[in-house]
Amino acid sequence: MPKKRQPSIWIQSRQELKRGKKKIKALCREVLNALGLDEVELSILLTTNQEIQGLNRTYRGKDRPTDVLSFPMDEKILGDVVISLEMAERDAQREGTGLDRKVAELVVHGILHLIGYDHVKGGHQARRMRTREAELLCNLEAKGYFKEDELLYGSKTSA
Repeated sequence: MPKKRQPSIWIQSRQELKRGKKKIKALCREVLNALGLDEVELSILLTTNQEIQGLNRTYRGKDRPTDVLSFPMDEKILGDVVISLEMAERDAQREGTGLDRKVAELVVHGILHLIGYDHVKGGHQARRMRTREAELLCNLEAKGYFKEDELLYGSKTSA
């Protein structure tokens, strides 16, 4: 029986990470495997508010930073997920959660958008997406993917 091919995942960061790329790649692989997406390609860009604001303005007509953007492609090359680490850190502090968990939430959210989940119109679609996000995050938590003392980069956030 042929061995299943693992997802190909590229991580690029505009900010210095403490342990981030390897950890985020493992997290992405876990999410993709849980979704049954084993022979796909995915790109993650961890960036600044300034850069994500420019992308948001160009592609969505919204001239403000956002936490995550997704750019879908096709079933084999899923696409790109762009995450503002500045927004993630701010939101983690505001929500009283760890940065690792917040980044995991944004990765899961972005990947679900790439495969067609949507919450913008509300209703059933939004509930379906929130439910799937919760399932995936629960699975990641059970496997120890985010701990309060393991931050992705720089200074410690308050939890």
